[in-house]
Amino acid sequence: MDETPANTTSSNAELRRVVGAALTGTALEWYDFFVYGTAAALMFGDLFFTDADPAAGTLAAFATFGVGFLFRPLGGILFGHLGDRIGRRATLIATTLVMGIATGLIGLLPTYESVGLWAPFLLLLMRILQGLGAGAEFGGASTLLAEHAPPGRRGYYCSYAQTGVQIGLVLGTGAFLLVTFMPQGARESWGWRLPFLVSFAMIAVALYVRLRVAESPVFQRVERDRKVVKLPVVEAVRRYPRSLLVGVGAHIGDTALVYTLATFTVAYATDELGLTDRTVLAGVCIFGTVVILLQPVYGALSDRIGRRPLNIFSVVFAAVFWFPYFLLVNTGEPVLIYLAMVVMVAFGFAPMVAVQPAFYAELFGARVRYSGFATSREVSTALVGFSPLIAAYLTDRAGGEPWTVALYLIATSLVSLVAFLYSVETRDMDITAFDLEKGDVPAVKPRLGV
Repeated sequence: MDETPANTTSSNAELRRVVGAALTGTALEWYDFFVYGTAAALMFGDLFFTDADPAAGTLAAFATFGVGFLFRPLGGILFGHLGDRIGRRATLIATTLVMGIATGLIGLLPTYESVGLWAPFLLLLMRILQGLGAGAEFGGASTLLAEHAPPGRRGYYCSYAQTGVQIGLVLGTGAFLLVTFMPQGARESWGWRLPFLVSFAMIAVALYVRLRVAESPVFQRVERDRKVVKLPVVEAVRRYPRSLLVGVGAHIGDTALVYTLATFTVAYATDELGLTDRTVLAGVCIFGTVVILLQPVYGALSDRIGRRPLNIFSVVFAAVFWFPYFLLVNTGEPVLIYLAMVVMVAFGFAPMVAVQPAFYAELFGARVRYSGFATSREVSTALVGFSPLIAAYLTDRAGGEPWTVALYLIATSLVSLVAFLYSVETRDMDITAFDLEKGDVPAVKPRLGV
């Protein structure tokens, strides 16, 4: 382990700026990502895939939604490399521009009626750019927070990265909720464009906040001591193979969960159960607000009891609750649907994702942290990013019933459970170390205890 003394203490004012930058940046990035998912569930099937029947159009729209996930690992590798080479701050500014501009341009795209097949092609291109930007954003924001945070409070401060994600979810869903109040003709001709065009204004806010943040003190020391790695991703694979595998598995369950709730449930409740767009989008805003409120609570709790117990509890709860979730949703009663969403995210999602920023940052040494974090986490999004498409296909094959979807989601939860059982407690890891003392930290046998 590196023996060089480190001065990694950030002032309270600087720490507040870092938290603000993480909140603003991740909110922008995931506003962009979720606003696309909502549009895919409600409108893009008709606007960009008019040749298809309604069911096939929805499947095609969800397919383009999933394509963004395929490119997230590439974004994680590319920008993770830059983050470990030139710095966390500069890289995050670049991801803000890529994601924000791509989303804004979607609001300017012609539809299928205007240009035919060029419409889905251009939509797909913008979705790919979204995937590249999103693949690096969360890992970079979390790394910056972790490396500024004081020891013993890392879980609490890092949880604000995930809070920003949920703010983006609520803002993106809320934007489309407002669009549903427009007359149908206006909504389909130009109203759907407004949530995307808002992204241009959000870029300016995010850049203003991020340009005022100092570089991570840990990365400054890496540069000062000339410990920058030439190929961070290669070094991460070489030094931390099991950390990477644990990181991939850990993100499977919550990824499938949140995109099922935020996109597939919206499409299922409107197409199969006959609920209005407005009713279901309100439910997404409610559960997103619940997660926002719980993030700092669970983050602080992880500083007291550890990351591992919360991870295991959360993923087990999700696996157990998937069948009751769909039982409640299938009633078609808005209050029961809202209850299902809130219970699932409060106990099966919020603890796991609140812990996630600190947990991933603690899996890797400082020299490859951004690359290891972003790559392992985003590979899992590529593996299950098509969950809304899979869920829509399974529902169609099951005659409109979602029970096969519940089985699929239970399987994703079990994958993450295995990863958490193979992990060790990382709460007390030295975040300033260039390389972790034993290299591959989670190299332990699985056990059922916490």
